Amino acid sequence: MTYCILETGSKQYRVSAGATLEVERLPIEKGGAVTFDRVLLVSGDGKVAVGAPTVTNATVVADVVDHIRGEKKVAFKMKRRKGFHKTIGHRQELTVVKVKEIKTGNEPSAAPSSGSAATVAA
Repeated sequence: MTYCILETGSKQYRVSAGATLEVERLPIEKGGAVTFDRVLLVSGDGKVAVGAPTVTNATVVADVVDHIRGEKKVAFKMKRRKGFHKTIGHRQELTVVKVKEIKTGNEPSAAPSSGSAATVAA
């Protein structure tokens, strides 16, 4: 099983081909392709490639499935004996992506496709 660790939005995710994950909002429309180039580790076929800080020529190609909002986080502030109560909520903007493939520099590159893919560098 090939998997990799990628970084986007200052967070790290362990992904494999076919995985669906929620990342911070990306400026790409629903149905578009996205390429993550900050790949920190690639593991597959019994070999592990660790980057310093990233693995050269390694990318992760994914499709944008949807744009959603995360669950509501509630912060309740109170000062005792003062009658001060304040509730603040936050919902994070997220993008759901489905990983199509993990590319490493060892593979021969295919012919460029007609669809354009946006590159995300975090």
